[in-house]
Amino acid sequence: MEKPINKNSAELSSYISKILRDHFGKGPESVHVSLGKTFIIVYIRNFLTPTEKVLMNQKQDESVQQTRGLVMQTLIPEIKAYIKIVTGMEIREFYYDWSLQNKSAMFTGISTDSTSTDFPITEEFTGKAELINEMIYLSSESEKKPEEIYACRVNQRTILVIRNGILVRIEKQLIRQGMQEQLKLAKRTLEKGLLHNNNHFEGILDTKVIDIFVDWDFDLDKSVIVFVVNPTK
Repeated sequence: MEKPINKNSAELSSYISKILRDHFGKGPESVHVSLGKTFIIVYIRNFLTPTEKVLMNQKQDESVQQTRGLVMQTLIPEIKAYIKIVTGMEIREFYYDWSLQNKSAMFTGISTDSTSTDFPITEEFTGKAELINEMIYLSSESEKKPEEIYACRVNQRTILVIRNGILVRIEKQLIRQGMQEQLKLAKRTLEKGLLHNNNHFEGILDTKVIDIFVDWDFDLDKSVIVFVVNPTK
């Protein structure tokens, strides 16, 4: 059975729901915060404004992505500061992704400090070796084989995969030329297509996969992927 939400998680959930409502004009239906060692993962459900819905109906998904990205540049420092106040975690890396079709979203923070209350993660879980092999294969299809790869189960519904060393030379050159946003949009389309069209994950993890999110830190040559799964199968 999954642990009950603790005070820190509940406080962060309430804060993130409010800050999204304040800046987008509409808040999400729910915000689930998972704390585990040096990780904080926020899963946001039913989050799509009426304006965004109109744009998506007109096949303007990229415009929604770009606008949300601009807003997030303002929100990220505020969110990191609030996490520090509540948990004591100094967030060094912050990742986010949207699943517009599912009206869901993911924020992931990585800290060098553990949470103020220790939440153990599961280093070994069903299908871990097979999942890593599948991620190596998919990375090779879209970029290159990762130099390092790490996977853990933060809780019953959340699996985190971290890849280091995945950028190829042409991508690094595009980044040097200031084309980070264009590259991220292209990579998001390509990689998410490969992830969502993969029919092996549910068999590997022995459970239903509800959502998959991916983001990159180009400066660190690093990527995070978050699987949200059905905790009860």
